[in-house]
Amino acid sequence: MTVRTPSSCRPDRRRIIAGAVLVAAAATAAFALTLGGSDDGDSPARGPAAAVETGAPAPADESLLALARRDASDTLAVGRADAPVVMIEYSDFQCPFCGQFARETKPELMRSYVDKGILRIEWRNFPLFGEESEQAALAGLAAGRQEKFWEFHDVAYAEKRERNTGEFSEDRLVAMARTAGVPDIERFKTDLASVKARGALARDQEEGYGLGVTSTPAFLVNGTPILGAQPAETFHEAVKAAAKAAKAAKTADPHE
Repeated sequence: MTVRTPSSCRPDRRRIIAGAVLVAAAATAAFALTLGGSDDGDSPARGPAAAVETGAPAPADESLLALARRDASDTLAVGRADAPVVMIEYSDFQCPFCGQFARETKPELMRSYVDKGILRIEWRNFPLFGEESEQAALAGLAAGRQEKFWEFHDVAYAEKRERNTGEFSEDRLVAMARTAGVPDIERFKTDLASVKARGALARDQEEGYGLGVTSTPAFLVNGTPILGAQPAETFHEAVKAAAKAAKAAKTADPHE
Protein backbone atom coordinates (compact mmCIF):
# COMPACT_ATOMS: atom_id res chain seq x y z
CA MET A 1 0.00 0.00 0.00
CA THR A 2 1.32 3.46 -0.88
CA VAL A 3 0.68 6.18 1.69
CA ARG A 4 0.81 9.77 0.51
CA THR A 5 0.83 12.93 2.62
CA PRO A 6 -1.43 15.48 0.95
CA SER A 7 -1.59 19.23 0.73
CA SER A 8 -5.03 20.33 1.84
CA CYS A 9 -6.86 23.13 3.61
CA ARG A 10 -8.53 22.82 6.98
CA PRO A 11 -10.98 25.23 8.61
CA ASP A 12 -9.70 27.87 11.02
CA ARG A 13 -10.46 28.12 14.76
CA ARG A 14 -10.74 24.45 15.50
CA ARG A 15 -8.47 21.48 15.95
CA ILE A 16 -9.57 18.30 14.26
CA ILE A 17 -8.68 15.73 16.91
CA ALA A 18 -9.64 12.62 15.00
CA GLY A 19 -10.99 12.89 11.49
CA ALA A 20 -13.83 10.87 10.08
CA VAL A 21 -13.04 8.15 7.57
CA LEU A 22 -14.16 7.63 3.99
CA VAL A 23 -14.34 3.89 3.38
CA ALA A 24 -14.95 2.22 0.06
CA ALA A 25 -15.41 -1.48 0.74
CA ALA A 26 -14.04 -3.71 -2.00
CA ALA A 27 -13.53 -7.42 -2.63
CA THR A 28 -9.74 -7.34 -2.30
CA ALA A 29 -8.87 -3.95 -0.81
CA ALA A 30 -10.22 -0.98 1.12
CA PHE A 31 -9.56 2.59 0.19
CA ALA A 32 -9.51 4.76 3.33
CA LEU A 33 -9.03 8.48 3.76
CA THR A 34 -8.13 9.46 7.32
CA LEU A 35 -7.98 13.10 8.26
CA GLY A 36 -5.28 14.22 10.70
CA GLY A 37 -5.18 17.23 13.04
CA SER A 38 -3.59 20.64 12.51
CA ASP A 39 -4.10 24.15 13.80
CA ASP A 40 -2.80 25.70 10.60
CA GLY A 41 -5.50 25.67 7.95
CA ASP A 42 -2.90 25.84 5.17
CA SER A 43 -0.53 23.17 6.49
CA PRO A 44 -0.34 19.68 5.00
CA ALA A 45 -1.68 16.97 7.25
CA ARG A 46 0.85 15.59 9.70
CA GLY A 47 1.54 11.93 9.25
CA PRO A 48 -0.36 9.46 7.05
CA ALA A 49 -3.51 11.07 5.75
CA ALA A 50 -4.48 9.37 2.53
CA ALA A 51 -4.14 5.78 1.51
CA VAL A 52 -4.60 4.58 -2.03
CA GLU A 53 -4.30 0.88 -2.79
CA THR A 54 -2.26 0.16 -5.90
CA GLY A 55 -2.18 -2.84 -8.19
CA ALA A 56 -5.15 -4.58 -9.81
CA PRO A 57 -8.34 -2.48 -9.80
CA ALA A 58 -10.96 -3.56 -7.29
CA PRO A 59 -14.73 -3.31 -7.72
CA ALA A 60 -15.98 0.15 -6.78
CA ASP A 61 -18.23 0.58 -3.75
CA GLU A 62 -21.80 1.01 -4.96
CA SER A 63 -22.79 3.51 -2.25
CA LEU A 64 -19.98 5.88 -3.24
CA LEU A 65 -20.54 5.35 -6.95
CA ALA A 66 -24.16 6.39 -6.38
CA LEU A 67 -23.00 9.86 -5.28
CA ALA A 68 -22.23 10.70 -8.91
CA ARG A 69 -25.25 12.65 -10.14
CA ARG A 70 -24.61 12.15 -13.86
CA ASP A 71 -27.11 14.87 -14.70
CA ALA A 72 -26.54 16.04 -18.26
CA SER A 73 -28.00 19.45 -17.36
CA ASP A 74 -25.64 19.98 -14.40
CA THR A 75 -23.66 23.13 -15.21
CA LEU A 76 -21.27 22.41 -12.33
CA ALA A 77 -20.04 19.28 -14.10
CA VAL A 78 -17.90 18.81 -17.17
CA GLY A 79 -17.59 15.72 -19.34
CA ARG A 80 -20.03 13.15 -20.69
CA ALA A 81 -22.79 12.14 -18.29
CA ASP A 82 -22.16 8.50 -19.24
CA ALA A 83 -18.36 8.64 -18.90
CA PRO A 84 -16.95 5.46 -17.33
CA VAL A 85 -15.18 7.46 -14.62
CA VAL A 86 -16.62 10.23 -12.45
CA MET A 87 -14.43 12.33 -10.21
CA ILE A 88 -16.36 14.25 -7.53
CA GLU A 89 -14.42 17.24 -6.22
CA TYR A 90 -15.18 18.93 -2.87
CA SER A 91 -13.55 22.36 -2.92
CA ASP A 92 -13.46 25.86 -1.45
CA PHE A 93 -12.66 28.89 -3.61
CA GLN A 94 -10.50 30.31 -0.80
CA CYS A 95 -8.41 27.15 -0.43
CA PRO A 96 -4.94 27.64 -1.98
CA PHE A 97 -4.50 23.91 -2.55
CA CYS A 98 -7.79 23.82 -4.45
CA GLY A 99 -6.39 26.64 -6.57
CA GLN A 100 -3.21 24.67 -7.12
CA PHE A 101 -5.23 21.70 -8.36
CA ALA A 102 -7.35 23.95 -10.60
CA ARG A 103 -4.36 25.63 -12.21
CA GLU A 104 -1.91 22.74 -12.47
CA THR A 105 -3.72 19.39 -12.54
CA LYS A 106 -7.25 19.92 -13.81
CA PRO A 107 -6.12 21.14 -17.27
CA GLU A 108 -4.11 17.91 -17.67
CA LEU A 109 -7.12 15.81 -16.71
CA MET A 110 -9.30 17.75 -19.14
CA ARG A 111 -6.94 17.09 -22.05
CA SER A 112 -6.13 13.50 -21.18
CA TYR A 113 -9.52 12.16 -20.11
CA VAL A 114 -12.47 14.58 -20.13
CA ASP A 115 -12.04 15.60 -23.76
CA LYS A 116 -11.75 11.91 -24.72
CA GLY A 117 -14.99 10.92 -22.98
CA ILE A 118 -13.27 8.88 -20.26
CA LEU A 119 -13.74 11.20 -17.28
CA ARG A 120 -16.48 13.41 -15.92
CA ILE A 121 -15.71 15.95 -13.18
CA GLU A 122 -18.53 16.94 -10.83
CA TRP A 123 -17.96 19.94 -8.57
CA ARG A 124 -19.28 20.13 -5.02
CA ASN A 125 -19.13 23.38 -3.06
CA PHE A 126 -17.51 22.76 0.30
CA PRO A 127 -16.80 26.18 1.86
CA LEU A 128 -14.75 25.90 5.04
CA PHE A 129 -13.49 29.37 5.80
CA GLY A 130 -16.51 31.46 6.65
CA GLU A 131 -18.62 34.06 4.91
CA GLU A 132 -16.32 34.83 1.97
CA SER A 133 -16.00 31.12 1.14
CA GLU A 134 -19.79 30.79 1.24
CA GLN A 135 -20.30 33.89 -0.90
CA ALA A 136 -17.82 32.60 -3.46
CA ALA A 137 -19.64 29.27 -3.56
CA LEU A 138 -22.97 31.03 -4.07
CA ALA A 139 -21.41 33.15 -6.83
CA GLY A 140 -20.26 30.00 -8.59
CA LEU A 141 -23.79 28.64 -8.42
CA ALA A 142 -25.16 31.94 -9.74
CA ALA A 143 -22.70 31.86 -12.64
CA GLY A 144 -23.75 28.27 -13.30
CA ARG A 145 -27.35 29.39 -13.70
CA GLN A 146 -26.12 31.17 -16.84
CA GLU A 147 -23.87 28.27 -17.87
CA LYS A 148 -20.71 30.11 -16.87
CA PHE A 149 -19.65 28.16 -13.79
CA TRP A 150 -16.38 26.82 -15.17
CA GLU A 151 -15.46 30.21 -16.59
CA PHE A 152 -16.10 31.72 -13.13
CA HIS A 153 -14.13 28.84 -11.55
CA ASP A 154 -11.12 29.62 -13.74
CA VAL A 155 -11.26 33.34 -12.98
CA ALA A 156 -11.60 32.77 -9.23
CA TYR A 157 -8.62 30.42 -9.20
CA ALA A 158 -6.54 32.31 -11.77
CA GLU A 159 -4.35 33.80 -9.07
CA LYS A 160 -3.54 33.25 -5.42
CA ARG A 161 -5.80 35.33 -3.17
CA GLU A 162 -5.47 36.16 0.51
CA ARG A 163 -8.19 34.50 2.52
CA ASN A 164 -10.90 36.59 4.22
CA THR A 165 -9.44 39.93 3.15
CA GLY A 166 -12.25 41.07 0.86
CA GLU A 167 -11.00 39.22 -2.21
CA PHE A 168 -14.43 37.57 -2.40
CA SER A 169 -16.59 40.52 -1.44
CA GLU A 170 -19.77 41.01 -3.46
CA ASP A 171 -18.16 43.72 -5.60
CA ARG A 172 -15.19 41.48 -6.37
CA LEU A 173 -17.47 38.54 -7.16
CA VAL A 174 -19.47 40.67 -9.57
CA ALA A 175 -16.22 41.75 -11.23
CA MET A 176 -15.19 38.10 -11.54
CA ALA A 177 -18.55 37.27 -13.08
CA ARG A 178 -18.06 40.01 -15.67
CA THR A 179 -14.59 38.70 -16.50
CA ALA A 180 -16.02 35.18 -16.79
CA GLY A 181 -18.51 36.40 -19.36
CA VAL A 182 -21.70 36.04 -17.31
CA PRO A 183 -24.17 37.80 -19.63
CA ASP A 184 -26.82 39.09 -17.20
CA ILE A 185 -25.15 40.62 -14.16
CA GLU A 186 -28.40 41.74 -12.54
CA ARG A 187 -29.69 38.18 -12.72
CA PHE A 188 -26.34 37.03 -11.31
CA LYS A 189 -26.81 39.31 -8.30
CA THR A 190 -30.35 38.02 -7.77
CA ASP A 191 -29.27 34.39 -8.02
CA LEU A 192 -26.35 35.07 -5.67
CA ALA A 193 -28.82 36.00 -2.94
CA SER A 194 -31.44 33.38 -3.75
CA VAL A 195 -32.87 30.69 -1.50
CA LYS A 196 -32.34 28.20 -4.32
CA ALA A 197 -28.58 28.83 -4.31
CA ARG A 198 -28.48 28.42 -0.52
CA GLY A 199 -30.31 25.12 -0.86
CA ALA A 200 -27.87 23.82 -3.47
CA LEU A 201 -24.95 24.84 -1.29
CA ALA A 202 -26.43 23.08 1.73
CA ARG A 203 -26.94 19.93 -0.33
CA ASP A 204 -23.25 19.81 -1.27
CA GLN A 205 -22.14 20.49 2.29
CA GLU A 206 -24.39 17.79 3.74
CA GLU A 207 -23.02 15.29 1.25
CA GLY A 208 -19.42 16.14 2.09
CA TYR A 209 -19.89 16.14 5.86
CA GLY A 210 -21.81 12.88 5.57
CA LEU A 211 -18.70 11.32 4.02
CA GLY A 212 -16.41 12.73 6.68
CA VAL A 213 -14.75 15.39 4.52
CA THR A 214 -13.10 17.99 6.77
CA SER A 215 -10.46 19.49 4.48
CA THR A 216 -10.17 20.54 0.86
CA PRO A 217 -9.69 19.61 -1.85
CA ALA A 218 -11.09 16.10 -1.45
CA PHE A 219 -11.99 13.78 -4.32
CA LEU A 220 -13.80 10.56 -5.08
CA VAL A 221 -12.72 8.84 -8.29
CA ASN A 222 -15.38 6.19 -8.93
CA GLY A 223 -15.57 5.78 -5.17
CA THR A 224 -11.83 5.87 -4.44
CA PRO A 225 -10.93 8.77 -2.12
CA ILE A 226 -7.99 11.09 -2.71
CA LEU A 227 -7.22 13.93 -0.30
CA GLY A 228 -5.33 17.07 -1.16
CA ALA A 229 -3.61 18.60 -4.17
CA GLN A 230 -1.71 15.42 -4.91
CA PRO A 231 0.80 15.20 -7.78
CA ALA A 232 -0.86 14.90 -11.17
CA GLU A 233 0.38 11.32 -11.49
CA THR A 234 -1.79 10.30 -8.53
CA PHE A 235 -4.89 11.38 -10.45
CA HIS A 236 -3.69 9.79 -13.68
CA GLU A 237 -3.21 6.49 -11.87
CA ALA A 238 -6.62 6.71 -10.19
CA VAL A 239 -8.47 7.53 -13.41
CA LYS A 240 -6.71 4.79 -15.37
CA ALA A 241 -7.44 2.21 -12.66
CA ALA A 242 -11.07 3.28 -12.45
CA ALA A 243 -11.49 3.15 -16.23
CA LYS A 244 -9.96 -0.32 -16.31
CA ALA A 245 -12.26 -1.52 -13.53
CA ALA A 246 -15.31 0.01 -15.24
CA LYS A 247 -14.41 -1.70 -18.50
CA ALA A 248 -13.97 -5.04 -16.73
CA ALA A 249 -17.33 -4.66 -14.98
CA LYS A 250 -19.06 -3.81 -18.24
CA THR A 251 -17.54 -6.82 -19.98
CA ALA A 252 -18.60 -9.11 -17.13
CA ASP A 253 -22.21 -7.86 -17.19
CA PRO A 254 -24.11 -9.46 -20.10
CA HIS A 255 -26.84 -6.79 -19.85
CA GLU A 256 -24.44 -3.94 -20.54
